[in-house]
Amino acid sequence: MHSIQVTVGSSSGLHARPASLFVQASARQPVKVTVGRPGQPPVDARSLLSVLALAARHGEVLELTASGDGAEDALKALADLLATDLDAAA
Repeated sequence: MHSIQVTVGSSSGLHARPASLFVQASARQPVKVTVGRPGQPPVDARSLLSVLALAARHGEVLELTASGDGAEDALKALADLLATDLDAAA
């Protein structure tokens, strides 16, 4: 099991557009990834409703977790995406 903590970089947090981009990227990974606040139950990173329900704000720390072949690379790619201000990239 691999995990990584990342700070949400989008200026308005993980609202609809950044969450959608994150979920799409998660669905492309070769492993199942979960996301959540450290110490709390995680949700499936491929579920838009679950990711939106986290209501993660700018600057908040989230933990990504995955296991299996390619887990480290998947987590790195998704962490890089979450750390980016996806609102500025629009």
